[in-house]
Amino acid sequence: MIEETFRDAWPQVVGALARRFGDLDIAEDAAGEAVLVAVQRWPQDGTPPNPVGWLITTATHKAIDRLRREARGQVLQREAQLLADGREPAQTGPIEDDTLRLMFVCCHPAIASAARVALTLRLVAGLTVPEIARAFLVQETTMGQRITRAKAKLRDNRVRFGIPDRDDLPERLGAVLQAIYLVFNEGYLAGAGEDPIRVELTGEAIRLGRLLHSLLPEDGEVAGLLALMLLTEARRASRVSADGELVRLDEQDRGGWDAGLISEGQHLVLERVAASARGEPVGVYQLQAAINAVHTAARDIRDTDWAQLAVLYDRLYAVLPTPVVALNRAIVTAELDGPEVALAVIDRLSLDGYHAFHATRADLLRRLGRSGEARAAYDRAIELAGNPAEVKHLARRRGELVS
Repeated sequence: MIEETFRDAWPQVVGALARRFGDLDIAEDAAGEAVLVAVQRWPQDGTPPNPVGWLITTATHKAIDRLRREARGQVLQREAQLLADGREPAQTGPIEDDTLRLMFVCCHPAIASAARVALTLRLVAGLTVPEIARAFLVQETTMGQRITRAKAKLRDNRVRFGIPDRDDLPERLGAVLQAIYLVFNEGYLAGAGEDPIRVELTGEAIRLGRLLHSLLPEDGEVAGLLALMLLTEARRASRVSADGELVRLDEQDRGGWDAGLISEGQHLVLERVAASARGEPVGVYQLQAAINAVHTAARDIRDTDWAQLAVLYDRLYAVLPTPVVALNRAIVTAELDGPEVALAVIDRLSLDGYHAFHATRADLLRRLGRSGEARAAYDRAIELAGNPAEVKHLARRRGELVS
């Protein structure tokens, strides 16, 4: 019976993956791996109610895992490498690392800024279209079209992308920094899948950040991004409980934070503070790093300098006036001025498709004793959240509401 199920399901599984990934070899290999998993599990666990759906889901995870493993130099980068202008591989320019160099190649100014970042995430970092769409808070179809248009522009305009030299770096640096930042974010809190934290992504982003800082040691935003990632990564061991639930910052065991990463990140922040005092400009990554430095400096949540955080968020909003920054600023407002004031700010934001917006609203409504509204906000947050640890945390918080 199981063999018959596999035989009947095979064309559907391979077809679904081939349409998604555009590569028949990947589709067949992933489908084969899914069948092997099923052979091991189904005799013990029983055949699932929807065998075809189970196989497609499992095969999709296998295909994504393969693309991530092979993204640097094999599957996705084969396509990206076509952007090079045919110079000998030995001509690497100022960037020795293949991945970092290819990021600068893809972030050519001929492409619109958002499109070049998305293209880099797809071709070099190996993120899927849904993952990239979540990073930009747009629909998957919108992001797919954006990437397709970027590829078409390269093809139709016959833009030839050579190995960038040092003079090319400043114009492309912003897009490269954003790409590394978004890779880190996807690893820090995975948008989908079984693993709440993807250490292969956070580790790769930090590796690239260190390389970039070595290449451009005087650039403030490069140092700021590296500091931000280090200070965030320092909390990783305390972010998910033993039973797989996300642990909020105010509930984390700060003794489990990585003191070495904190020290390194704090040192970079202090260097940027000194540079700022000399009149050097301060960008978004430096400000976000400074915000994280305030959090990691507090030995207890009660020691947090909320007033300093408010100042930093005001400065961040001045250079990056986005609804997400306003949302995070409102969380600080709740600590300084109370949840009612913060809720009034949040309710003016247009972030209905963002799970963190509804999770924050739910928490504020909970604190105000408005349990019915809080429950509805938790429901919406759970509906939008794809991270299993976060879903578990939100479900517990909803279950604790007093009727």
